[in-house]
Amino acid sequence: MIKIGQKEIGRHTKPFIIAEMSGNHNQSLERALHLVELAAEAGVDALKLQTYTPDTITLDVHTGEFFIQDDVNIWNGNSLYNLYKEAYTPWEWHQEIFNKAKELGLLAFSSPFDETAVDFLETLNVPAYKIASFENVDIPLIRKVARTGKPLIISTGMATAAELDEAVQVVQEEGNNQIILLKCTSTYPATPANSNVVTIPHMRELFGTEVGLSDHTIGVGVSVAAVTLGATVIEKHFTTSRAEGGVDAAFSMEPDELKMLVEETERAWQSLGKVNYGPTEAEKDSTKFRCSLYIGQDLKEGDILTVDNLRKVRPGLGLSPKYYDLVLGKAIKKDAKKGTPLNWELLF
Repeated sequence: MIKIGQKEIGRHTKPFIIAEMSGNHNQSLERALHLVELAAEAGVDALKLQTYTPDTITLDVHTGEFFIQDDVNIWNGNSLYNLYKEAYTPWEWHQEIFNKAKELGLLAFSSPFDETAVDFLETLNVPAYKIASFENVDIPLIRKVARTGKPLIISTGMATAAELDEAVQVVQEEGNNQIILLKCTSTYPATPANSNVVTIPHMRELFGTEVGLSDHTIGVGVSVAAVTLGATVIEKHFTTSRAEGGVDAAFSMEPDELKMLVEETERAWQSLGKVNYGPTEAEKDSTKFRCSLYIGQDLKEGDILTVDNLRKVRPGLGLSPKYYDLVLGKAIKKDAKKGTPLNWELLF
């Protein structure tokens, strides 16, 4: 079991839902604080930011590999530097955003993208850290975060099993076993078909960690499926409205969808239950409405049971239908009105 703040994370409790703000504040602190309010209203457990500056995450170069030229990429036609300049959350906003989250009962933490961000976030006493998929091979960064002794949530997008094993081992070498791996597909948006959530139980067994999903698909279906496969953490980007735009708006949830995510993943978790056969306590009253054998016509003593006068009908107070062929052709030993449940005492 892992705890972030006072929230327990594990299969014994409902999924831990993280609302990822990313750059959907559109460089407005007022909008960022409103997003915190919307996340709280939706019922999520935690709010997550991303902590970097354009200069800590890339170089101020706008040509070659630093320029995005990919028609299927939602950020096509932008340089990495300008994209991150548009998307980053000013560090001076973090404290106010975190304070707002705490006031509304949300846990709040962030993804650091370099060591200076870790130092900064430590001054804010964050309860946990998230390692983004593109940084899951940054072993020095992971080691520094592990040394804080706080839980690490690591997205696994693009990572091979060997790369994930290295990351997990580095954390454990620092005496930190509070690791949550999130199955992730690093396309924006992702599709259900390339989500491969059946990896989740395999990942739990392979690495011995808590597992979850960082979900970039549209809708809640993939997250619900992940919970049924053992995901204990779900992370989703969210925004006020996709129509208002923003760097990540195209694959972000709107407030009503975020609320649906919280509700439907909890329902999925509740439905898991335990291995069970036979009627549950809640079903026991329903057994009386099962199909059973009934006299279908008024009969006299000595009459023979036939396909015309013996019926398999509801309710379930007569003999089981499995005896139908056995009792056909048998005589009854006393009068029986239509609607009499057949029992052994009626038969010679």
